[in-house]
Amino acid sequence: MTGENSFIRLYADGKTADQPEDTRASHWRVLWSPGGQGHVLYLKGDVTGNEVQIYSDNIAVARYLQSEIESMLFPEFADLDTPVINAIFTRSGDGVSSWMETVESDEDTITLMWYDFVDPFVINSPAGSVEGRAHGVYSCFVPALSGQVTLNGAVAAGKPLAQKRGDKDASTACLAWSETWVCP
Repeated sequence: MTGENSFIRLYADGKTADQPEDTRASHWRVLWSPGGQGHVLYLKGDVTGNEVQIYSDNIAVARYLQSEIESMLFPEFADLDTPVINAIFTRSGDGVSSWMETVESDEDTITLMWYDFVDPFVINSPAGSVEGRAHGVYSCFVPALSGQVTLNGAVAAGKPLAQKRGDKDASTACLAWSETWVCP
């Protein structure tokens, strides 16, 4: 699989990044996969009533990611019985000052926003190098110290937190571009 997997994880005041997040958004822009091309948003948080919602313009891509990758990253997003809502995906911004992904279905409009970026860096994680994960991943991370998730105008509570990735300054909200997942 190659493409993007940008994410936002929001935490209530007083929480740390090693605790469960209050809102989790995983946005995929897939350029190539066994399920084809397309976009997927997996979302769970206060704005969804803490229920998982899945939006996509290609259900085969959504199901592929659930079975192959989200099952390792966040098993709640991997439930194949969760319905997939048909949606249109657009983006705007420059990735330097701000970035926004918009997801629109017949009933919902979701926006994901990243800003206050710190220096980007490359993730280099060969297959089998992370305990419990057979797959490898390579990606350009562009961490954002600030971010926001909205669903139909309701703003998700919480904020991203600073977080180290190895020796690099990162956060719980990152643009993850040029991302490629490989099998062992």
